[in-house]
Amino acid sequence: MYELLKRDGAARRGRLHTVHGVIETPVFMNVGTVAAIKGAVSTEDLEQIGTQVELSNTYHLHVRPGDQIIKKMGGLHRFMSWEKPILTDSGGFQVFSLAGLRRIKEEGVYFNSHIDGRKIFMGPEESMQIQSNLASTIAMAFDECPSSVADREYMERSVARTTRWLERCKKEMDRLNSLPDTINRHQMLFGINQGGVYEDIRIRHAKEIASMDLDGYAVGGLAVGESHEEMYRILDAVVPQLPQEKPIYLMGVGTPANILEAVDRGVDFFDCVYPSRNGRHGHVYTKQGKRNLFNAKYELDDRPIEEGCQCPACRRYSRSYIRHLLKAKEMLGMRLCVLHNLYFYNHLMEEIRQAIEEGNYKEYKKKTLEGLQGGK
Repeated sequence: MYELLKRDGAARRGRLHTVHGVIETPVFMNVGTVAAIKGAVSTEDLEQIGTQVELSNTYHLHVRPGDQIIKKMGGLHRFMSWEKPILTDSGGFQVFSLAGLRRIKEEGVYFNSHIDGRKIFMGPEESMQIQSNLASTIAMAFDECPSSVADREYMERSVARTTRWLERCKKEMDRLNSLPDTINRHQMLFGINQGGVYEDIRIRHAKEIASMDLDGYAVGGLAVGESHEEMYRILDAVVPQLPQEKPIYLMGVGTPANILEAVDRGVDFFDCVYPSRNGRHGHVYTKQGKRNLFNAKYELDDRPIEEGCQCPACRRYSRSYIRHLLKAKEMLGMRLCVLHNLYFYNHLMEEIRQAIEEGNYKEYKKKTLEGLQGGK
């Protein structure tokens, strides 16, 4: 159940009640594609840095180690020793990202595994079955994520198919949640809005899926090549068409600035690989912008990554030391940068929630965006 606590303009402060605990929104989900955050980050680390939701990838876990193995191990929560909510995406994005290895049909998608080349078929029912085996808190509907530059005719066909797939997902999840051997019989289902940068297709699709009374709604197919301005234009058009009594999730987005702008348009859930990916390359986020710790100016800098930050890296280590670790290719350097970045994102969301509660989100956004323009 989603509980709307406060509005500040279009920005929303909410609370999603799940079988694995309460999610305070807006929230950033920490991305652990194969049930682990890249950068040697443990579940104890996630607890320490204030992570609310961990996100894992249905396709990758189906390929390795296999969703049946995870089910036999008691589900993803037991498998990775994480008690809080988990969201699993549906595998649909791989339809887009593995373009050279797949064929899309009405029944579903035929893949070649990127691991060993073996043939895989995944349709709406298979995606729901895999996610049920994983026993995540929130399952995403199986969809196609078409290219943002796809022509109108293709986009129309793709979105219509995604709608038909969503109907099949809902039916299959209802069936799976009724079975006695299902690990999480309270698994939630979020539907996904598609339509590229075509406002009319997006709006029509939003109205269609809004009528299905799902547990939440996502906006997909953005941050895949279009400009930030186009992304914000689509959000302005689509978010008001989605059920306001349900959580709204912007998939795969994004930078701190993207998050601040999307919250101002009514978005509640976010995920992105940026904080972990950038951290592994020595790029760290601060309120003064992003820093590249490989830069020579940090060689004798005894300050933490960000003064006042309470993450595990900043409480103990200097920029100089972390730079040395990175230059020496010691894994600890990468790990400390990833921990800092995830903490930064999680703490940013805490501040966003507080600003909405206090009714000064516009001022907070303006001040934070101005600060983020700095950094080198």
